[in-house]
Amino acid sequence: MYGPLGWNIQYQFNETDLRISVRQLSIFVDENPDNVPFEALLYLVGECNYGGRVTEDKDRRTLMVLLKDYFTEQIFRDDYTFSPSGIYYAPKFSNYDDYIEYAKSLPQFPEPEIFGFHANAAITKNINETENTLFTVLTCQGSV
Repeated sequence: MYGPLGWNIQYQFNETDLRISVRQLSIFVDENPDNVPFEALLYLVGECNYGGRVTEDKDRRTLMVLLKDYFTEQIFRDDYTFSPSGIYYAPKFSNYDDYIEYAKSLPQFPEPEIFGFHANAAITKNINETENTLFTVLTCQGSV
């Protein structure tokens, strides 16, 4: 969507990074749901799983700061949101259908705020998508 970003390097995270992180979260939550070790999860996900790919110091610090919004005790508060607009939040414990309904209510094209970006990031994303599309069309066009 917004593409890889970094101070000097564009990082390519993959599905495996996400799967490992989700599995670790599940293990910790299932083991002791009343005392989730958020600091340990932050370290595993931020420093090991994703941070293992991040080589620039400023990018690593940025990654850890962003993840602190997600790995926090505050997530259990009713008024805690992941973004200023309040659209993105952790839904209360419920049944499967309620989670599906919440997911369906989210914007099809997420705003930059959920990724911690300034609103102008959408402009850059749209310009890049347009340039890539035009490049692809021109590349496919036969020469005369």
